Amino acid sequence: MKIGISGNKGSFSEEAANYYCLKNKQENCELQFLIGVENALQALTDGKVGKAIFPIENSNGGAVIEALYAMANHIFIIEEIFEIDVKHNLLIKPGTNAGNIKKIVSHPQALKQCRMYLKRKWEEVELEEYSDTASAAEDLSTGKLNQDCAVIAPKVCSPIYGLEILEEDIQDLKFNYTSFISATSKS
Repeated sequence: MKIGISGNKGSFSEEAANYYCLKNKQENCELQFLIGVENALQALTDGKVGKAIFPIENSNGGAVIEALYAMANHIFIIEEIFEIDVKHNLLIKPGTNAGNIKKIVSHPQALKQCRMYLKRKWEEVELEEYSDTASAAEDLSTGKLNQDCAVIAPKVCSPIYGLEILEEDIQDLKFNYTSFISATSKS
């Protein structure tokens, strides 16, 4: 079964898809990292994947705006809505000094879920929205983002992309759940 997810390797969408496959005893799940809800739903519409899994709402950050716009463009069946606990981490390139960080980069939802932390600890640092938390981590590791950047991403991105965890569990609320949709094709 090919499943299109709205994130990159190491994203919360990957975690949600793995959780979905385990919970529903789906074997041989092949994840397609499509980075973006629109991309995941378009692949479902085109028959390139059998399911699409993407976030719809967070208990702290509210609706995932990107998902609302993408859902308006496609016809599909909501198979299931489920949630996972989301823990954000501040990741840096090895050797980066916290005092040299000039920019923090992440998906708009992650920035929303960490807004009080960012205001309290990183008030002088520029914030930049990115297409995906895990893609920000990958781009920091490959040099697409400058060394003076930090990214907010899942903990698993640290070993995947060779980044260091500067600070763990930085989301504003201890209980921070994101609801995901498992969608199938209308046809």
